Amino acid sequence: MSAPAALIETLLSPVVGVINQVLWDYLLVYGLLGVGVFFTVRLRLLQLRRFGHMWGLVRPGQGGDASGISPFQALATSLASRVGTGNIAGVAIALSVGGPGALFWMWCTAVVGMATAYAESSLAQLYKVRDADGQYRGGPSYYMTLGLGRRWMGVAFAVALLVSYGAVFSSVHANAIGQSMGEAFGWSPLVVAGGLVALTAVIVFGGMRRVARVAEWVVPFMSVAYLGLAGWVMVTNLGEVPIVLVQVVRGAFGLDAAAGGMLGAIAVAMLQGVRRGLYSNEAGMGSAPNIAAAATPVPHHPASQGLVQSLGVFIDTLLICSATGFLILLSGVLGSEGDGVLLTQRAAGVFFGDFGVVFVAVALFFFAFTTIIGNYTYAETNLLYLGGGRTGLFVLRLVTLAVVGWGVFSRVQVVWDAADAAMAVMATINLVAIVLLSGVVVKLTRDYDAQLRAGRAPEFDAGDYPELGGVDRGIWRRGPGS
Repeated sequence: MSAPAALIETLLSPVVGVINQVLWDYLLVYGLLGVGVFFTVRLRLLQLRRFGHMWGLVRPGQGGDASGISPFQALATSLASRVGTGNIAGVAIALSVGGPGALFWMWCTAVVGMATAYAESSLAQLYKVRDADGQYRGGPSYYMTLGLGRRWMGVAFAVALLVSYGAVFSSVHANAIGQSMGEAFGWSPLVVAGGLVALTAVIVFGGMRRVARVAEWVVPFMSVAYLGLAGWVMVTNLGEVPIVLVQVVRGAFGLDAAAGGMLGAIAVAMLQGVRRGLYSNEAGMGSAPNIAAAATPVPHHPASQGLVQSLGVFIDTLLICSATGFLILLSGVLGSEGDGVLLTQRAAGVFFGDFGVVFVAVALFFFAFTTIIGNYTYAETNLLYLGGGRTGLFVLRLVTLAVVGWGVFSRVQVVWDAADAAMAVMATINLVAIVLLSGVVVKLTRDYDAQLRAGRAPEFDAGDYPELGGVDRGIWRRGPGS
């Protein structure tokens, strides 16, 4: 490490460490769960009441127009960002550190997180605007500015997102791709970096719509293939599944620990499960609302896109993370050397031999790569919010490519820690904003529920709610906006 880099790391590490310790260990884990419980209660278990209805909102080919992408594309793009290394490597780390019980707490996090995801994405839809090209844009920065009248919050959020999702996180996913490709195929970092940069350039220079078109094909295909592999393992080892479930529940409540260590075992399992679950599904982080706002919802109501993104949390954690968890626990490799993606590859190898190792590497590539391009769309929206313009977008795309190429070769811990701190800051700001706007979320939900009970396809007309300031009434009038 060069002297300037060493100096920077020496100066940054203590500051970043304090921010991460305070926000992640003391505020965010409990704050994200608490806000999820708050919305679950206030919305009367919406994620359970409307669970069946959610699936009907994401039929391929439904919706989308000159101003916005379709609900299915919005779901696929948000899943592109959600479903990444956390679903393969993150689950393995959670199980390695927190034991089987960590999986139980990941499930709990996802169930209450579905309500949070609904709230933030409904608000993003309500307060969306059209950009200079007539495309829908929105997200936390917009509802902080237009809904709360606090532009300083929006600016702080946008800057934090650009630091984390717009730059650093892409290097982490690129690094994971480089490692897995090297392990499975023996490819050199130079080859991986060159191919990854070229592929990323083709997509991100096409903007949000091209990312959405790629995501709507790649994400469902890889998700179904991965779930199919895990499902086959469960079916062919059906007699062991109840035993694994018992392990998960007993581990969650420390029932396998010595009497004196029960509380400690529960705390470790809960902390790992909650942290990895939140990192994977991103509920409450303020990331997915950026793409949720870009959709033309069907039906024409902000709550419908909130329900779509709530479903995204379910798919990410309760399906794909669970698939990884059961694959590892059924294989019996937990506790062996190695963690992260190597543990998951080893588990797949138990059932499928070399094919399993290669399959996990390929799955990780697609999950991590789609995360890179999904994260780019979030950064694009927030850069435009800050007034970046076309020149700014061009620079952002070049930075994305540079970070991807660099990430394959190097992973500097202080940079990763700084991104964690930036994400913690943006999540904290977002949680405060959606709680302050919770009354608006309740109004949207009651309006949507009332129209469903009346047997109508819900349509939102901002004219019915004159008290809602900052809403573009040209977009939200009876019938789709012109």
